[in-house]
Amino acid sequence: MVEKKVLLIGDSITEWGRHEDHENLGSGYVRLIHDYFVTTYPNQAYQFLNRGVGGDRITDLAERWQKDAIDLKPDYISISIGINDVWRQLDHPDMEQIPTEQFQQLYTDLLTQIREKTNAKIILMEPTIIEEDVKAKGNQLLFDYVEIVHKVAKDFQATVVPTHKAFINYLQSGNDYKLTTDGVHMNPAGNMLMARTWIKAVEDQLK
Repeated sequence: MVEKKVLLIGDSITEWGRHEDHENLGSGYVRLIHDYFVTTYPNQAYQFLNRGVGGDRITDLAERWQKDAIDLKPDYISISIGINDVWRQLDHPDMEQIPTEQFQQLYTDLLTQIREKTNAKIILMEPTIIEEDVKAKGNQLLFDYVEIVHKVAKDFQATVVPTHKAFINYLQSGNDYKLTTDGVHMNPAGNMLMARTWIKAVEDQLK
């Protein structure tokens, strides 16, 4: 049986408890994805890897890309990045913002390395939300970063996981049940929405 190595990389939303977990998967959406596939397809062999690091922006991802992405030679790589590129500048106005042009260029460079140095299929997750309010400043600023994810996905024939859209649709539904602990980091319901959206977008490739 050929094992499928699935790497999920990103910031704290991806990391979510992995350092306290003996499988290094955490207790967030990565754990839910893992548990879904190993129980739904018991005759398949999967290796899920979590390489989320809290606080990461795309510049941080670039600095560890060789070690945490290229060297692992995944069959699939799922990337979730962009929240801190917006949120950290809102919390720390003195912090230099990474311009959208630089964000796109760095993202393009990371995916170019994946394409040239591995055989991995690429999965790009939209950045989720900043505050559980569609009209919040963070969500307005995030829109351009979501658009960039779609642009680079088209360039690299990547699968897009519409996580931002899923959260916005939920917020627009009028349901007041919270999905985050602080407007960004997921509670169990938020992790479930992320995992369910990922599975819906990717399942046919992995089953």
